[in-house]
Amino acid sequence: MATDFKKEYIKFEEYILGNNAKANMEIIKKAYDFAEYNHRGQKRNSGEDYFIHPIAVAKKLSQMKLDDETICAGLMHDVLEDTPVSREEMAEEFGEEITFLVDGVTKLKNLNYTSREEKQAENIRKMVMAMSNDVRVVLIKLSDRLHNMRTLEYMTRQKQKQIADETLEIYVPLAHRLGIYSLKWELEDLCFRYQEPDKYYELAEMVNVKRREREAYINEIIETLSKSLEGTGIDYEISGRPKSLYSINKKMERNGIAFDEIYDLTAVRVIVDTIGECYAVLGKVHSLWRPIPNRIKDYIGQPKPNGYRSLHTTVFGEDSKPFEVQIRTRQMHKECEYGIAAHWRYKENNTVQTDFDDAMSFLRRLIEWQQEGGNEVNNKEFMDTLKTDFFSREIYVYSPSGEVYSLPMGSCSIDFAYKIHTEVGNSCVGAKVNGKMVPLTHQLKTGDVVEIITSKNSRGPSRDWLNFVKSNQAKNKIKQFFKKYNKEENIEMGLGMVIKEAKKYRQSYKSLLKEEWIEKIIRDLGFPTEDEMYASVGYGKTNPEAIVQKLLRFEADLKKEEDLNKPIDINRNHDQPTNINNQVKVSDLEEDVEVKFAKCCTPVPGDPIVGFITKGKGISVHVKTCPNIINSKSPERLIDVYWTNSKQDKFPVKIQVITTNAPSILYDISKMMSTFNVNILGINARTDQDEAVVDLLIEVNNMNQLSDIIGKLKSIKTVNNVYRVKN
Repeated sequence: MATDFKKEYIKFEEYILGNNAKANMEIIKKAYDFAEYNHRGQKRNSGEDYFIHPIAVAKKLSQMKLDDETICAGLMHDVLEDTPVSREEMAEEFGEEITFLVDGVTKLKNLNYTSREEKQAENIRKMVMAMSNDVRVVLIKLSDRLHNMRTLEYMTRQKQKQIADETLEIYVPLAHRLGIYSLKWELEDLCFRYQEPDKYYELAEMVNVKRREREAYINEIIETLSKSLEGTGIDYEISGRPKSLYSINKKMERNGIAFDEIYDLTAVRVIVDTIGECYAVLGKVHSLWRPIPNRIKDYIGQPKPNGYRSLHTTVFGEDSKPFEVQIRTRQMHKECEYGIAAHWRYKENNTVQTDFDDAMSFLRRLIEWQQEGGNEVNNKEFMDTLKTDFFSREIYVYSPSGEVYSLPMGSCSIDFAYKIHTEVGNSCVGAKVNGKMVPLTHQLKTGDVVEIITSKNSRGPSRDWLNFVKSNQAKNKIKQFFKKYNKEENIEMGLGMVIKEAKKYRQSYKSLLKEEWIEKIIRDLGFPTEDEMYASVGYGKTNPEAIVQKLLRFEADLKKEEDLNKPIDINRNHDQPTNINNQVKVSDLEEDVEVKFAKCCTPVPGDPIVGFITKGKGISVHVKTCPNIINSKSPERLIDVYWTNSKQDKFPVKIQVITTNAPSILYDISKMMSTFNVNILGINARTDQDEAVVDLLIEVNNMNQLSDIIGKLKSIKTVNNVYRVKN
């Protein structure tokens, strides 16, 4: 049954005005109608009308007290992606600001990706770039992801897990970094439900069984604390906050304990008006219950980097059962629930003002990273940096002046130096931690006071630093240094790395480095010159394997073209078929044609073969398993062929011998070959530490003789393996 969206709008408008009485319903109604019209007829996996989803997203944004433009973008967030509406059309109807927000969360499409991971990375990268310019982009995306997670039961099991994994890996850390804890906790529990459903429902049942007992205990605590606060003049609210199933499970896994050993399943939260009252309530709590040492956390005096502020203390209650008390002001509580969204304010003229305080530090760091080269790295490096430097578990260290810095766990003094500034890292020569000199490789821990010693005479970072810095930002800045100051060295090193990679495929690599192929790769990769490409390889931005693989593809394409398109003279003798050396008989042809053997797979008598009619009507004979035949786009040009060779015919074939590096190995191979009266057309040997690889080009009569030769070679004591090379 179709949804009546005119009736739905009445409820929607009431909800929006309930959150902001000054909302501009004219523009919001316009966005509502525009999105509903363009999504009309589209369905979700549940079977309900698709527009139900954008309405839910817009409601969440309204709940977070966001502005009219964001709510409009929430209503239309899938229009550019899922309907024929263009960006230009939307900008003409709703202006650039709303269109930018919609475009920021629109997934890239119609592009060629080598994997799902690359596509995911490119879309997340696009969102993060847009988020750096306007944080509302990610608030829309988080609201979108939350509603999708709430309705995930209509997806396949594989898709559920895939989306849950991505949510926990990217969107939960984003919500955490932006301080939106209410959204973070719900996303975590939903991810847990779809990642490990059996464990989730088992834990939910255990929590429910103890619910009454726990609620009674918490009510006693609330009653005791309320009596203590009577007469103080403090306007307070006290409530119990149940611990999320995800956090309970993580605590059990982290500490290796059973459910029955967890006592703090519920925390008590006290909300007051002023910071002074927060500390007064803390004093009352400690006068009623004994605090547990080292479990008092003052996030008001020292807020978390994402702006979170609150007092936390864990105390012993009745029967020595520990429980946690959180104390904060009403403003702090609002910021905790909605994080950075709580800093958006409505003004009389409906424009938005943003309070860039501690809650914006994450975005500032993100912007700085992109300005310092983050926008130049490839998708894999981008995602690695995002996960390692911005989303991983962190430590908090201090500068001598008391400024707090967050670093990935496992960071050393060099990571800290580059965190302060690129030039501080480049000129770093030593470090003091808590007043004592330490090696630059010294791992830091939360609470350390770190002082970096610099020198104007420093020659810059060492390449060895790349082996022990933890943050990708530090790694990228070190690479940028070598890119800028050691260009000639990088060019030489990059060329050497490409040659080394090419030698993995053939010792005589020079035939691969054709000038026209190199020039094409330079254009494909977007480099202005050959030197710039090799320099990029030298300082670690471009993978040499990517260049060599392109060269190998060019070579394979050339061989294929030569094989399939080379003109062949046709012999029109109707009396007797005259194939080359009478080796192959071609069926289903009234006239005789010249036959040649494909160089790409070098067939040998006994191989299953097939003919390919080239453009000149000659026949090219391939092994049936040849990739050029399997991937042929012209199956109608395939024709049956049969072996008719005589015992005197010889056929070239390549084999490779893998052996331990022994002095007599070439002698042993040659001696064995002589027993078969086999002609060796070519031999190439190379060593890699204790192993040697010997490439042989030999002439054989047929497959039986080849099998005998391979069997004999394998019988040599130093030989590990022998196989035929079909290219």
